Amino acid sequence: MKVILLTDVKKQGKKDQVIDVSDGYANNFLISKGLAVPYNTQNKNKLERDLKSRSDEEAALVSECEELKKRLASVTVNFKAKTGKDGKMFGSISSKQISDELKKLGYDVDKKKITCNHTIDSLGVHVVDINLHKRVIANINVHVE
Repeated sequence: MKVILLTDVKKQGKKDQVIDVSDGYANNFLISKGLAVPYNTQNKNKLERDLKSRSDEEAALVSECEELKKRLASVTVNFKAKTGKDGKMFGSISSKQISDELKKLGYDVDKKKITCNHTIDSLGVHVVDINLHKRVIANINVHVE
């Protein structure tokens, strides 16, 4: 019997996948637990509509993130910090501080999306990555003086 999975099922398949299983397993476990629906024209058409709407939403989200990436390309976030004799800062600049400064500039970026390959604990300009989407990564400059 062919079924369309509604959720990921261990050792069977992923969500929205069409699989062929025995009639007893399909009726007694997958369908009765709400993990799958029978494969017929009505459910097939519904699956196709859902996949198309998800891909359209994904494309809209990616284009929105690309637009934000273009606006963030020219942004420089400035911080003033106290330093010791050798130019080393007392403490470091965190992703929360960067997020707060971006909010002041009008960009709503979550601190969890901000990644930096190194600790910002010295004076100068540092490049920080912002993961806007799994396919879109923006770079901003953090200037510490």
